[in-house]
Amino acid sequence: MRFLVTRLKPLAPRMAVGFLIKVSATVSELLLPVILTYILEHVIVTERVELVILFGALMICCSVIACVGHITANRMAAAVSRDFTGRMRGELFSKTMALCCRDTDGFTIPSLESRITTDTYNVHQFVIMMQRMGVRAPILLIGGMIISFIIDPVLALVMLAIVPFIFITVLFISKKGVPLYGKVQKSVDKMVRIVREDTQGVRVIKALSKTEYENRRFEAANRALSKDERRAGVVVSASNPIMSIFMNLGLVAVVVVSAFRVTDNPASASNVIAFMQYFTLISMAMMTMTRIFVMYSKCRASAKRIEEVVETPTDITVTAPEIKEGDDSHVTFEGVSFSYLGKKNNVEDISFSLKRGETLGIIGATGSGKSTIIKLLLRLYEVAEGEIRINGRNITSYSREELSSMIGVTLQNDFLYSDTVEENIRFGRELTQEEIVNAAKIAQAYDYIISKPDGFGHILTPKGTNFSGGQRQRLLIARAIANKPPILILDDASSALDYKTDAALRAALAEGLKGSTVITVAQRVSSVKSCSHILVIDEGRIIGCGTHEQLLLSCPEYKEISDSQMGGAIID
Repeated sequence: MRFLVTRLKPLAPRMAVGFLIKVSATVSELLLPVILTYILEHVIVTERVELVILFGALMICCSVIACVGHITANRMAAAVSRDFTGRMRGELFSKTMALCCRDTDGFTIPSLESRITTDTYNVHQFVIMMQRMGVRAPILLIGGMIISFIIDPVLALVMLAIVPFIFITVLFISKKGVPLYGKVQKSVDKMVRIVREDTQGVRVIKALSKTEYENRRFEAANRALSKDERRAGVVVSASNPIMSIFMNLGLVAVVVVSAFRVTDNPASASNVIAFMQYFTLISMAMMTMTRIFVMYSKCRASAKRIEEVVETPTDITVTAPEIKEGDDSHVTFEGVSFSYLGKKNNVEDISFSLKRGETLGIIGATGSGKSTIIKLLLRLYEVAEGEIRINGRNITSYSREELSSMIGVTLQNDFLYSDTVEENIRFGRELTQEEIVNAAKIAQAYDYIISKPDGFGHILTPKGTNFSGGQRQRLLIARAIANKPPILILDDASSALDYKTDAALRAALAEGLKGSTVITVAQRVSSVKSCSHILVIDEGRIIGCGTHEQLLLSCPEYKEISDSQMGGAIID
């Protein structure tokens, strides 16, 4: 919980004011039985109505102070909890966005989503409860005990005898509850993953008539979650009945002892009335403490999951820039190897060099490692062996911002969001309208954009589903080239385009991005045949390197792909 405490420190002054108000309101609440006892013992016997009215007014004042104080403190607690949770959620989201891909893979996207939503909600509930009930309950408990000892030490000792049993119960339940709620959150992660997958693939599910199958898959995850929640609920919910048993036993004991004491001393009847009121307050405080411990169990499990993400050290370290002498290339891979799982290399001994303005095509079978090469260049993952250089400098010497400013990229599973076409191309950058329109023209997207009634102001649905696959790809290419990046990466970015549009796009890129180094990953020979250099990748290794004409003669695998796609013809 130290993780939460350090993040609550900036809000400590506001919390302190709220605590003071809450303490004042609770003390006023505690005074009510004392005033009532005084009225019964000392005021009524005087038979003076004005004194009864005076002390009655005092009780009303205490009640008003308690009511107004609790309302004010509760509103302040809600504001503090809201601001705290908002900051923590923002910090968690920022850290999630900054995680390296290896850590993201380890946590999984559904788990990160549930940490940002469900876990932050559990923490929020605990923080607000601690400010509302965590101050009032201990004061009622301790204050009630002290006043009870003052009123009647014997009855107070009878009541105090049950406290150790209650404490042991709460300790045991909270110890068992934290691991169980941690398991519940893991089940939530699994269910979120299924929901996320099904919502993304709902069209495919309907097209293949697999709705019932997915319902069964979700139901299995839902049952597992319900089972884990039931286990946690059974353990934690046992606290209230057990507490009630102890409190009722204590109440019976107090009533029995009081009966004997009232019989011996009739004058102590008013004390017994006050004592019973305090016993009720103490009982309520104990029940509230139980609820707090239940919320603590949930909060501790959730806080631990949030801390795991926030405290994850970043793998992106920036080294001192050292330019390799004699390296006048723009992009260089030198003996690069990498493994996702740290076992078998997914790419091995990748080496090539590109001068500024040259183009590279990477082609190979699905799963051969083409996209992995791109991810390493973007430094989404760190190379295991070898070195990647841009302008003679190792990419580890560039900050994330520097590297991003030099590279425009369109990935296989890129995304569009629900906003205008213009904003999807701008993507939060300071681009002029002219730059956006020019990028759309180069990407062969301009004609179909202006065919819309609102043109560049046309609103896309989430993921751009109101555009075709080819139209979405051209919008993504327009986004990548809008700021004229020195390095442009197109990872299978034209797979949904027809041959004619693809050819027009390649011609426009060659004309509009002169001086930029372009790396194209593709399945089609026609998309890479005009590149200055072509790499043929198979099982993570380079099996062919050269121009289109050279590879037709030297690389049987490339020639086989070319023949199957273009019949061996050399076409423009």
